[in-house]
Amino acid sequence: MARRLRAILLIPVLVTLVFGGFRVKRAVDTWQSADDAVRVAELVQAANKFASDAINERDLSVVPLLRGDTDSDVVARARKVTDQDRAAFDVAVGRMPKTDRLLRRVEVVQQGVKQLDAIRADAFTSRLPGVQTEEKYHLIQHPLMELANELGFGSSNQASFGRALYAMSLTQAAEALTRAIGTHILVEDRAALQEGELETQLASFRSYAYLQQVALVEFDGAATSQDSARLDQALTSAKAKGEQQGVKAAEQAEAAGKTYVAPPDMTTMISEIASGKSAADLSAQGITSDSFFAASTLSFDAYRQVEVYLTDTALANANDIADSARRDAIINSAVALAAVLAAFLIAAAVARSMSTRMSVLRASAFQIAGQRLPALLAQLSRSTPGRVDSRVAPIPITSTDEIGEVARAFDQVHREAVRLASEQALLRGNINAIFTNLSRRSQSLIEGQLSLITDLENNEADPDQLENLFRLDHLATRMRRNGENLLVLAGEESNQHGMGPLALIDALRAAASEVEQYERVELSGVPEAEIHGRAVSDLVHLFAELLENATAFSSPQTQVQVTAGRLPDGRIMVEIHDSGIGLTAEDFAAINHKLAHPPTVDANISRQMGLFVVGRLAERHGIRVQLRPSRTQTGTTSLVMLPDTITYTAGDPGGGGAELPYSPEGAPPYAAVAAITAETAARHGHGVHETWDDQGTDAMSRFLHRQQRRGQLTGGEHGGPAPDSPR
Repeated sequence: MARRLRAILLIPVLVTLVFGGFRVKRAVDTWQSADDAVRVAELVQAANKFASDAINERDLSVVPLLRGDTDSDVVARARKVTDQDRAAFDVAVGRMPKTDRLLRRVEVVQQGVKQLDAIRADAFTSRLPGVQTEEKYHLIQHPLMELANELGFGSSNQASFGRALYAMSLTQAAEALTRAIGTHILVEDRAALQEGELETQLASFRSYAYLQQVALVEFDGAATSQDSARLDQALTSAKAKGEQQGVKAAEQAEAAGKTYVAPPDMTTMISEIASGKSAADLSAQGITSDSFFAASTLSFDAYRQVEVYLTDTALANANDIADSARRDAIINSAVALAAVLAAFLIAAAVARSMSTRMSVLRASAFQIAGQRLPALLAQLSRSTPGRVDSRVAPIPITSTDEIGEVARAFDQVHREAVRLASEQALLRGNINAIFTNLSRRSQSLIEGQLSLITDLENNEADPDQLENLFRLDHLATRMRRNGENLLVLAGEESNQHGMGPLALIDALRAAASEVEQYERVELSGVPEAEIHGRAVSDLVHLFAELLENATAFSSPQTQVQVTAGRLPDGRIMVEIHDSGIGLTAEDFAAINHKLAHPPTVDANISRQMGLFVVGRLAERHGIRVQLRPSRTQTGTTSLVMLPDTITYTAGDPGGGGAELPYSPEGAPPYAAVAAITAETAARHGHGVHETWDDQGTDAMSRFLHRQQRRGQLTGGEHGGPAPDSPR
């Protein structure tokens, strides 16, 4: 039961564990995704810086490139910054999540980065027509810029950052190309250009200027209002800074005595350069390579400022999400673990409580069913149960749940069983009282009858008539024994416990004298042994019932053999053999069980009253009675084991059995019977008539009385077999 309870209560624990595991797994997966988003943001941040510095390197290299200044410090510093960004990008690549999309994009970036050294070398060793040198940097910058589309990986709320950041990177790239190509147009000697080369440069210049506007529109569509406002603020700040630079340049020119022409705004400069005017015409309008580069750099820096802000914001958001996911994972894990632990402890406590109470209920039920109730019933089943405590101790379970209700129900059943047993005991007591009353009344009548018969026998001189009186005396004695059976059934004891000790042979003869077919009983090999006076009456009664059964259930033409022997431990074994039809093994087992454990008086007792009486008498004196199959082909042997507590030897304990001498006809003369009786009495210091009253109503007294009267009529000689003397 305990295992089943634990198994049942383990189910919710397992369910809690499974669902808690799913919740923890989701939290851990979210944490992992958020951590991946952080590493992607770091990669994008490194990529954007790498891309910005790469194109800045290109733009700063335009003037030294056209002038052939291979040792320019400006170019060297720009390349150093780019190389540092390249190393930082490689570190970020090593930490990025290894997904297929990222791996493909990084592979494209690596292919472009591999050409960086070649692009740098070609920029100074060979002059490429048109804007090929400027556009080759696009092989590096564009794949780096496209990594911004991976922002929001593992966290959808950052997806807009990718689109806005890409648009800003595209704006910055278009601005950088516009700056590089415009500076190229303003610095390069147009006379050295190939045919159509200027038109190509101008077309590219106009295209990238247009692309910049398109990218700005895309940014406005993807960015938040705060990001758009930040861009406007950055451009306004750049414009103000440009105006300050113009004022400062005018002051410097005036101090030098030169004429200063203020350049127009950035939009006008792009329009004028795109028109194809000569450098001199443009210079007259204040549009020089320095002024254009400075103005474009201000816009480039403004775009880069917004781009850096976006990448930093994306990284900060990713870190916040990762931190939140980490906290959620830890909290969920702790909550799940606590829930599982609490569920396990609660289930264990409930299982232990239920198991303990069920164990108490089971133990109490077994104790009640196997010990307390049977002991109480056994005590109540006694003929004299004495003072019986019929109170029922409740099962020590005080809960109000189903187990407590079962305990209370069992207590109620226990109380009902005790109540019914008490009522049955009371009923049996009433029945026993009826049996006792009937027995006492019938015994009073029988004793009066025996007294009358005794008077008739004492006054009768006719031997034949005396024998008829003896038969009537014998029937009355048997009636007295049946009355005593009622006393045994009622649990009462005989009134004849004040007798003196009696020899075993005398007890057997007295028992045989109470049997209807007494002449079939043969005694042999009975050892010298004395029976304590307190057990004489019951032992004679016991032997009489066994002899009655032996003669009643065997053929009238057969003899019932009674033998006895002393065992080494001092006990005496009496065997009664008959040649009846015998019993089955099952019948022997059932009868022997009843002899060893006499049942309660019920309706079935009437069919086996003799065996019940034998069992009750044997239990009273510790005598063991058992029936076995006879050693012959048919019949039954009754074994009566007399304990040394009711027998003793007055003479030599090792003496052999003493048998009565028999006449040729087999009947013992009165002198022999009287001699044995006298010898028994002499050993105890009193006479025969002091021990057994020939006027008494007990079996031995009636037997002696009949033998005495028969001896008086025959003059002490044998006058034929005595009708009530066993052979």
